[in-house]
Amino acid sequence: MRGLKDRVAIITGGLGDLGYAAGKRLAEEGCLVALLDIKDDPERAAAIDCRSWIVDLLDETTIEATCLDVANTLGPASILVNSAARFILKGIDASPDDWDEMTRVNIRGASLMAKHVVPQMERCGNGSIINFSSVSGFVGQPRFSTYTATKFAIRGLTRGWATDLAKANIRVNSLCPGYVYTSAFINSCKDLGLDEDEENEKASAMHLLGRQGRPEEIASTVAFLASDESSFMTGSDLIVDGGYLAR
Repeated sequence: MRGLKDRVAIITGGLGDLGYAAGKRLAEEGCLVALLDIKDDPERAAAIDCRSWIVDLLDETTIEATCLDVANTLGPASILVNSAARFILKGIDASPDDWDEMTRVNIRGASLMAKHVVPQMERCGNGSIINFSSVSGFVGQPRFSTYTATKFAIRGLTRGWATDLAKANIRVNSLCPGYVYTSAFINSCKDLGLDEDEENEKASAMHLLGRQGRPEEIASTVAFLASDESSFMTGSDLIVDGGYLAR
């Protein structure tokens, strides 16, 4: 896609399935990619021509130092993909600790990343921030309130940042996937004692296309939003949900 070669991209949750797929696609497009995650796996990152850094999104000091180290190593970033997220699925039974953990990672963590990457984008003269929301940021779902609240909030942050940063030629959009078949889905089935195949059938039936999405399909949309192909898009929600919200 136009306008991606030699640009520096930072991806949070970079070793998760969606962040990793996004890193792979951006690297294929010629970007220099930093995968940020709570854990480190330099060999896995190198396998897709990326670099990895450890970051704790609960710690602003670590975030600031990591962003500076990425800039010193790869150059100033002009792409930020906020894909890291916590998954605590509860309703009114959620504890104060549940709420704190969800908001501190999903909302505050994304905000602090933007705070420390935007100055690099200003040095570049342009930028694209891609915030991962979800179809859960549009509808109510049983026992999803903790997650849903943060994904609605991400859409609000996207509009606010788009308004604030347009004058710096920085675009901000949210990406809203439907259900995606990832290791997180598989692990949640195991944790809840559910049959993986049965749950996949249930999730697939929620989409007009009759299946869950694939990480590489979400990654292609990340590349689009990061590239010059989407140069007239900001403050928007890009829904990639196989028809989930159309039902």
